[in-house]
Amino acid sequence: MSKEINTNLALLGALSAAGAAVCFSVNDMAIKFLSGGYALHQVVLTRSAIGLFFLLAFIVPFVGGYAALRTQRLGKHVIRGLFVVFSNMAFFLGIAALPLAEGVAIFFVSPLIITIFSVIFLKESVGARRWLAVVLGLVGVAIMLRPGSEAFQLAALLPIASAFGYAGLHIMTRHIGKTESSAALAFYIQLTFIAVSGVVGLAVGDGRFAGSGDPSLEFLLRAWTMPSPRDWAILAVVGLTSACGGFLIGQAYKLSEAALVAPFEYLSLVMAVIWGLVIFDERPDIVAMLGIAFILFSGLFMIWREAQVRRGGAQSVPRYRR
Repeated sequence: MSKEINTNLALLGALSAAGAAVCFSVNDMAIKFLSGGYALHQVVLTRSAIGLFFLLAFIVPFVGGYAALRTQRLGKHVIRGLFVVFSNMAFFLGIAALPLAEGVAIFFVSPLIITIFSVIFLKESVGARRWLAVVLGLVGVAIMLRPGSEAFQLAALLPIASAFGYAGLHIMTRHIGKTESSAALAFYIQLTFIAVSGVVGLAVGDGRFAGSGDPSLEFLLRAWTMPSPRDWAILAVVGLTSACGGFLIGQAYKLSEAALVAPFEYLSLVMAVIWGLVIFDERPDIVAMLGIAFILFSGLFMIWREAQVRRGGAQSVPRYRR
């Protein structure tokens, strides 16, 4: 009976991770779609307000009630929230100018940065094969950045900055993930998004700094405008997928082993390629596909090696995305 329960939990964890990947992918696609007409802080504030309402109305009541949101680690929730806000903002500014698949692929260098951070900040040991995976992933990023060529874009550095923010989020989650509920982890992130985007909106939301013509800067500095009925519907989807994705990925790592759950996060990379083709008419060239392949292989190899190490007695570390 115990083995059957563990199997069911593992399956539920894998399904939760797959659902989270779908939610995050839809979220990325929708925000890129809106990036040409709205300000990022307006989109994020609206997304988070809708997401917070959905979380409080339809998720929290069924996972322990509002008592699940109580915490004695508010400061660490805020720090964790600031990491994910920075990661999100940098990523969304990047994909405003980049093909969606390339932006998502570059962001997936984050497991490699997490490995480096784990050595520096958590004093963990990493073997030669995982260091090789780090090197291969960085080679993939270098291929996609194409430094020195006419194809190089400064915006391509933004998903890398996002990956560093995500790595910081991971380190904070390591400290609080085992004592805080999935609902609390999602709740305090949404509150942080609302606070930060509100402050940014008050500072630059009148659009006085806009007009550079750069897609990323315009997305950051554009004036707030009233969304059309169609775009309100898209914003509602963005808020819904943000809340569901944040909750599902937290559940996934609580219910199942990281080695089983983590590969499902890469579904969002596959979906980014599909969205790019179908929605934005973006077709990655051979160089971009080669870089994506390097990053995908290194990330999956890193997950496999972590599973091997765990079987030798190391502790699993949950990962969370935006």
